[in-house]
This record gives sequence, C-alpha cells and structure tokens, in this order.
Amino acid sequence: MLVALAANLLIAVAKAVGGLFAGSPALLSEAAHSVADSLNEVFLLAALRRSKRPADERHPFGYGKERFFWSLLAAVGIFVMGGCFSFFQGFEALKSGADEKTSGYVAGLIVLGVAFLAEGVSLLRALQQVRRQGGKEGLRDPALRTVVAEDGTAVLGVTLAAAGMALHMVTGQVVWEASASFAIGALLVFIAYHLGREARDQLIGEAADPETAARIQQVLSAQPEIDSVEAVFTMKTGLDSALVAARVDLVPGMDSERVEDVAVRIKRSLARLVSEADQIFLDITDRRAEEARESPAATGERGGA
Repeated sequence: MLVALAANLLIAVAKAVGGLFAGSPALLSEAAHSVADSLNEVFLLAALRRSKRPADERHPFGYGKERFFWSLLAAVGIFVMGGCFSFFQGFEALKSGADEKTSGYVAGLIVLGVAFLAEGVSLLRALQQVRRQGGKEGLRDPALRTVVAEDGTAVLGVTLAAAGMALHMVTGQVVWEASASFAIGALLVFIAYHLGREARDQLIGEAADPETAARIQQVLSAQPEIDSVEAVFTMKTGLDSALVAARVDLVPGMDSERVEDVAVRIKRSLARLVSEADQIFLDITDRRAEEARESPAATGERGGA
C-alpha cells in the first residue's frame, strides 16, 4: 500500500502541474481526485494497523471497528476533496470560459495517458486481491472495497477528463471540459455516498451476515440441552468477528450448577464451530418466544450465563 500511496502522490503532482500549465479544469479535477486518493491511502494504512490491536480494558471488544471508522473518513475525503472540487472547477470553467485556449493540452493528455496506465495496473492488482480473498467475500473488507472503488473511479475519471480535453481541442468549446469536470464530481460523490453509507451501517452496529447467523442458529438448535432458541442477536465487531447474544430455553429439570456447566460448554462449542463468534453471551430463559423477541437493549435486561 505504501507503493500505491507513492504512485498516487506522483500522479497527483503530474496532473496538478499539467493542469496549471494547460489551464485545464478537467485535468485539475483529476489532480484533486488523486490527492483525495492519496489521503485515503493514509486513512486505509491507519485502518489496517490500528484495527489489529488486541482488546484492552478500555475497549473490551477490541479495535476491529477501526476499519469502519477510517473507511468513513476515506469516503468523506473522496466527497470533499474530489467531488466538491470537481464541481467547483466545472462552474469556474463555465463562468470564465477558461480563455478557450488549448495550448499545452497535448502534454496534459500525455499525463492522463500515463495516469490511465498506472491506475489500470493498480485496479487489476486490486481485483486480483479480491479474487484471492474469495471474490464477493473479499469485498466484505472495507479497506479492500475502498481501494477497488478508488481505482475503478480513477480509471473512469481519467477517461472522462481525456474525453473532455480532446473535445475541447476539437470544437474549441470549453463546455465539454466543464461537463467532464461535472461528470467526475458526480462520480466521486456517488462512490463516496455508497462507501460512507456502508461504513456508517457497520459503525452503528450491523448484524452478522445471514450465513453466519444461520450457522449460529443451527449450532444452538443442535445442542441437546437446549429446548428452544428464542432469539439470536449479532453485531459485527470487526472484519471477521462478531458479538453473539442468544436467549435459549433449556430442557427442564436442571439445577443451577448443571446450567452453568452447560452454558460454558455451549459457548465453547459455538466459538469452535463458528469462527466469527468472538464474544458470546447466553441468556437462559423460560419466557414465551413472543416476549423473547424483544432486543436486550429494548428490555433493559443484562446478564446471562
């Protein structure tokens, strides 16, 4: 990722110099895009390192959600530094007319060509990483998902900027380049919105994926001491970890000492069979299923075996 960060910084500098030399709003929009990508690389590096810290007294459930927090900041960076600046460049081009000059555009198009090759290679590497991590399953990682989104929008953004500059050169109309800036801005805002929404859901407390929830339900239902599973609640605490809280009704006739032993064994079995189950809480209850469907937060109850 350090190599990708260095490459993004070099591309950003080249685009900025080329954009200022040519007076091209589309190329300057792409420079802002690359600066946003560079800042996001820093955020993702922080996410990867800080999320691996072990749980401590202040954060007993660990630091896994650091990935989601830094991914949210990356989305904000894409929106503010990339999207908003691109819209600004588009409006400025329409207002000032950008002097209708295209001297230096050949150099600018060469810069975009080099950037297209670099961003394309980076996108291919990111897609290979996704395949190595199981395809769609690999995109659960917010850091990898953000890298793929960044590289994909970078390739498309460079294409839009080159098309706008080329049409400006051919027609002499700056509206084509302004339109390219608007299109780049809209693309970045769209990507930022989706990345930010996903990070927000995970920070608020998103449930584990349906497959994991189904495995948890299956493991609990298979325990001979459990008469019925009244409710199961899950919440992601990291990329591959989740908190599990379940209300179960045990078979009748157990004394308190036996209940404690059974609860410990069930939790160990669940942790062994469902790798994502990092923190497990069991609430032993004999209430009706209708009452048990209320969440622990809604009832205000705590505890459990």
